[in-house]
Amino acid sequence: MPVREITTKPQVAIMNAVHDLPVLVARDKGFFKDEGLDIDFVVTPGMAQVTSSHAVKFDSVFDRPLDSIYNEGGIDTYRMCEWGIMKRAVEATSSGLRPRKIVALGASMSKFAIVVSRDSKIYEPEQLKDQVIAVTPNNGSHFTTLKMVEGFLTPEHVKTTSAGSMVKRLEALRKGEVAAVSLMEPWISVAQKEGLRILIESHSTRSEAASDDLDGPTLAAMFRAQARAVDVLDKDPTPYVHYLIAETGGLLEPRDFQTWRLLHAPPQPYTRERFDDTYNWTVKWNMTVAGATYENTVDNRAWE
Repeated sequence: MPVREITTKPQVAIMNAVHDLPVLVARDKGFFKDEGLDIDFVVTPGMAQVTSSHAVKFDSVFDRPLDSIYNEGGIDTYRMCEWGIMKRAVEATSSGLRPRKIVALGASMSKFAIVVSRDSKIYEPEQLKDQVIAVTPNNGSHFTTLKMVEGFLTPEHVKTTSAGSMVKRLEALRKGEVAAVSLMEPWISVAQKEGLRILIESHSTRSEAASDDLDGPTLAAMFRAQARAVDVLDKDPTPYVHYLIAETGGLLEPRDFQTWRLLHAPPQPYTRERFDDTYNWTVKWNMTVAGATYENTVDNRAWE
């Protein structure tokens, strides 16, 4: 396939490594350059990073660091949990903010887990009834927690709160301020190393969001580069776990990290069926507003 020359320099967000590992690998291996892409990689704070100090509230989404940078034009595309992207794509325009569309089902299926202390009297998800679970509001740990417990608890008995970054919510768990915490890698591995109890865990699919500034061929080239990175990670992710280890600030050694939790696949079109299922579920939990459509939320231009 001939290399395309891209005249506009895409600005691509990099946040938590568990979400963005295929992007990091594609960058490091030169796969983006192979596609004729000259990309600015913009690092934004994430809840997995031990150095992260920002706090988020349940009633705010668009004032968070990544969202603020996007709204100001500092990045053109980013990936996060499927429901978080859905919420942002649906609500941005009605909030008078820079529009974005869902442009792909992303490459990373990030692992999340609900964790309790080693001496907790909670042994199964049913026992989380009316117990406070620390999450990141309206982001992956929040949505995936609801997904994991809805088979065991009715919505009125699911109690969530914000306790800050992954390291901060582990501190809250140790102090007894919350009954459980929702963690993603590398912090599940940290919890295991510390002897904490994992109640339940699940993969959580990413979605890709992009502005109209990125055309279909550019996105297609980016997704091809990520697909090559997925092949590399499937063969052996260990050369790249240093990105996750670094987020813990020395709490993990490479041998402590559970690489079997990493799961990736090439980016794929976001189907109408997927939209209907995910959007209706998100509305059911009052996590986004009603009235959106596939046509005004999704744009699979990379495959057209």
